[in-house]
Amino acid sequence: MSSMDKMWLSFYAMGFMVVSMGLIHVSRHKLKNRLLKFLFALIAYALLLFSFLAMIYIVFSGPTGRG
Repeated sequence: MSSMDKMWLSFYAMGFMVVSMGLIHVSRHKLKNRLLKFLFALIAYALLLFSFLAMIYIVFSGPTGRG
């Protein structure tokens, strides 16, 4: 994976973390329907897990310098 691809993956992961934070807030404080609360929380935790795995990959894959 090139350096630019890693950069974009890290941006997506950070964006997913922000979205998951918002979804968790909405599911805990704004919704009353239990099914919607569960669905929002499930989506949020899935995004958070993907972000975590993407960041682990980026950190441990090392530098990509070719010069």
